[in-house]
Amino acid sequence: MASGVPLFPFEPEPAPLRKIGRVLVIACGALAREIKAIRELNGFTHIDLTCLPAQLHNTPQKIPEAVRAAVLQKRDLYDEILVAYADCGTGGLLDNVLEETGAKRIGGAHCYAFFTGLEAFDALEEDQLGTFYLTDFLARHFETMVMAPLGLNWHPHLRDLYFAHYTRVLYLAQTDDPKLEDAARKAAERLGLAFEMQKTGYGMLETFLGERTAG
Repeated sequence: MASGVPLFPFEPEPAPLRKIGRVLVIACGALAREIKAIRELNGFTHIDLTCLPAQLHNTPQKIPEAVRAAVLQKRDLYDEILVAYADCGTGGLLDNVLEETGAKRIGGAHCYAFFTGLEAFDALEEDQLGTFYLTDFLARHFETMVMAPLGLNWHPHLRDLYFAHYTRVLYLAQTDDPKLEDAARKAAERLGLAFEMQKTGYGMLETFLGERTAG
């Protein structure tokens, strides 16, 4: 027999070992930086993180099946799986997946609400209709997540069509970063809207991870 050729070349690899005492967070890619920061700040060393593409928000109908696939792939390996998505425009379909699979998600309709807190966000909405929200992620990636998908670089006249009913940009800041604040201000200028800023920190996201992952 030739050297180096395995005796049983088609023998299956051993099944992955269960990660006893560990928790997996399946997250929107837009939250990766924040979850890593929360994990480091709080010493959540038992948390593993896997992220789905942030661009799924442009096609929210695809989020439930993407989450389902990720949960089914990993659920036999972990004691618990948490999903760092709000409803995110899925119209309740994501909750159907979670009920089926046993995973648990953070509350709220979208990340803006869980960063501010649900009641606080409702108050913001009632205070001023026509608000376009930015987070640290969206301020950092405004070009690729807002301008490019809407085609505003190539068809700037569409700005007035898309944002005709908006009155302000409200930057919900997770961190104290002057560069991101400047990027958010410039985003508001590009949209022709007034700029406001509110520092939220990590909001319910930090609480959610802390409550559900005490090991």
